[in-house]
Amino acid sequence: MRRTFPCLAVSVLLSAVPIAQDHAGQYPAADIAAGSRVYAANCASCHGATGVGVGGIDLRRGRLPRAATDEALAALVASGIPATGMPSFRLTPDETRGLIAFIRGGLGADPNAPPVRLGNAARGRTIFEEKGRCLSCHRVGTTGSWAGPDLTDIGATRTPAAIQRSLVDPTVGMRPINRPVRAVTRDGAVITGRRLNEDTYTVQIVTAEGRLVSLVKGELRDWSVGLTSPMPSYKDELSPDDLADLIAYLVSLTDGAL
Repeated sequence: MRRTFPCLAVSVLLSAVPIAQDHAGQYPAADIAAGSRVYAANCASCHGATGVGVGGIDLRRGRLPRAATDEALAALVASGIPATGMPSFRLTPDETRGLIAFIRGGLGADPNAPPVRLGNAARGRTIFEEKGRCLSCHRVGTTGSWAGPDLTDIGATRTPAAIQRSLVDPTVGMRPINRPVRAVTRDGAVITGRRLNEDTYTVQIVTAEGRLVSLVKGELRDWSVGLTSPMPSYKDELSPDDLADLIAYLVSLTDGAL
């Protein structure tokens, strides 16, 4: 059984079941540019610059069950989602139109970027488990460590380009919510781990042993968030063929495939 943790902003926008998306598909460049500014001012603090800051939600991939149409997305932004941490926003019609264009356009993704080469997933699994030593930090299904993010469904939540970026430049590819943290309690106990959830007053950390620790920031002697990923880069550790195989394996991980 896959282990789960509570989340302040539950994954209500993203569904593993494909649904029809009824929206224009083409948006003016001016609207997308304007929407990027609206997103940066109102959304990036939670969802991150790449739209993946809230666990289980990837705004770039477009599978938004509660916002299959542009009208539904506008209504969701205006009303928020009670009990999920998603607040309501008072935007002008122009701001709303731009925000929708920016989200539907993949958050500024470059459509002309070269495709990611995918190799052999079976060979990639061997690299993942042996040469790459990935299970020493990550988990797939019931196997592996809790030190790094669970990769059981990474193929459903991250694009191949995002996966490749995390492998060759882990710090750039690191989601804000997964940054390493160090907390010192008032009695001097040091707690380190991976940030899972955080709000103004509290933070939840997953330790390398898989223990979930909830802390009140005001009760801590010291609290810091690292900006450098502890994950090593595989840019020079793996050959281009090995890297392509590893990416193919990670792309195949969609939870139901296990």
